[in-house]
Amino acid sequence: MVITSPRRKGHSAGWVSLLVWFLGLATGCGRSPQTGAGAGSVPLEVRIHSVEERVVHRPVEAVGSLYALEESTISAEVEGRVEQVLADVGDTVRPGQVLVALSPVELEYEVQRQQAAVQQVRARLGLRPSDPLPRDPQEVAFVQRAAAEFFEAQQNYHRAQQLFHDQLISQQQLDEAATRFKAARAAHELALQEVEQLKAQLKSSEAALALAEKKLADTSIRAPFPGAVKERRVALGEFVRVQTPVAVIVRTDRLRARLDVPEKWASAVTVGVPVELRLEAYPGEVFTGRVVRINPTVAAETRTFEVEALIPNPEGRLKPGFFVQATLASQLEERVLTIPESAAYYRYGVYKVYRVNGDRVEEREIQVGGRFAGRVEVVRGLAAGDRIAEAVNGALQHGAAIRAAAAGSLTPGQD
Repeated sequence: MVITSPRRKGHSAGWVSLLVWFLGLATGCGRSPQTGAGAGSVPLEVRIHSVEERVVHRPVEAVGSLYALEESTISAEVEGRVEQVLADVGDTVRPGQVLVALSPVELEYEVQRQQAAVQQVRARLGLRPSDPLPRDPQEVAFVQRAAAEFFEAQQNYHRAQQLFHDQLISQQQLDEAATRFKAARAAHELALQEVEQLKAQLKSSEAALALAEKKLADTSIRAPFPGAVKERRVALGEFVRVQTPVAVIVRTDRLRARLDVPEKWASAVTVGVPVELRLEAYPGEVFTGRVVRINPTVAAETRTFEVEALIPNPEGRLKPGFFVQATLASQLEERVLTIPESAAYYRYGVYKVYRVNGDRVEEREIQVGGRFAGRVEVVRGLAAGDRIAEAVNGALQHGAAIRAAAAGSLTPGQD
């Protein structure tokens, strides 16, 4: 007969009671109400959208960069010492604004010399500064004097001939009268020729004066168009020669967007179609323009052709060199599946939606394509007629219970 110690028997009973208590706790936890997306969770209010098949104009997607409308290296047209630098890198300039001023002293002297030459020729022709060139050489004073001398010599010669015929003068006197007549006639012809020479000389002197004045004006090196200074290449006191670059100006009130378009879209892109640009520098904003040129050749290496669009930039927010993603309108029609953009969620590099399955939703990954007036194309992941949910408040989760929102809670434009 084995006698059990009372102390040992009480110890075993304690372990049994503790085991029963843990089992009861585990059973109670298993029977607790489900939280989150479980059967006992509160349904989330959602808007229900259908996956619709629509006929859309397929836009053409392209990438590229922005370029200045014009970029010009401004050079000196005359030589001289730099007296002033009036624009620096980043400065906005107007057409005709002075960028660099050169010393004008030597060219001012040249202008004065040419002015004196013009005045001298005009004085010889008897013209005032504002008088036009004479149309008739006979209007010039020295021609009129030569003509008078020629007329007098001619009359004397005729009288001498008559007197000689009447044997009143000798042969020598007749010959002298004939010589004076011929000399006067030659002098008159020379006077007429001199008028033509002086007229040509005046034109030449006036052209030289205009050139000297232009060179004097060229000491002020000006901006050829509105834009901004990209580079400054001279310093104060530096001596520059003809064709020395002094600055680089870019025109940015409009920009050129040069886009690489895949060759398969060659028939879809035409001059004049609108273009929408998106840039990382301005997320969420769209800049618009129009196609103005299409390169006639396709690059064999990339199988793309270049399209150029003009983009207005009156505020100067866009800068040459920006990378752009472009959407070009086309007339190609396709049937595609679409959903509202607001119903697609972008997370961790992928797009997802919540497909309605009874009174719950299931998370589903989709592949998206183009965008069309607030809707996005679904390339993969959904079928026509599928229903998807968009939370009115809060956030959906896979398996969450849902209920459709009342009609009055739908925002305009929602299904």
